[in-house]
Amino acid sequence: MKYLFAACAAILFSTSTYAQIESHVKWAEGVKKVSATEAVILIKATIDEGWHVYSVNQKDGGPIKTSITISPSKDYAAVGKTTEPTPVTKFEKSFGMNVSYFENSVVFQQKVKLKAKQTTVKGKIEFMTCNDQKCLPPEDIDFTVAIK
Repeated sequence: MKYLFAACAAILFSTSTYAQIESHVKWAEGVKKVSATEAVILIKATIDEGWHVYSVNQKDGGPIKTSITISPSKDYAAVGKTTEPTPVTKFEKSFGMNVSYFENSVVFQQKVKLKAKQTTVKGKIEFMTCNDQKCLPPEDIDFTVAIK
């Protein structure tokens, strides 16, 4: 009986360890209020060494580009497109095309027009992470940023 219990425990432990989601990017959000009617949402990705995330301007036909979607609200509205610093661009054999990506860290910015003095901006980040050997499935991360 003791051996049966030990075998079951070992199987459960190995299954739960295997089921952990592999993640190589940590996200942080912030805000810079520009005026009473405008703010900039700052979305920072801190990327593990050897891994990268793709540009918001990545061309179709390759990896999933990073996208930042601001949820609709009567208190605010997204203005223009998400901006980013200049990415690394190079040919990747696995995609058969030039790809643009970021390593180590990147800060994406999204302007919002404020229609209320205080609000909480909600949104979603969609991204894909790759290294030299593999790509992980795209992920969606929800975020909220309080503006005061």
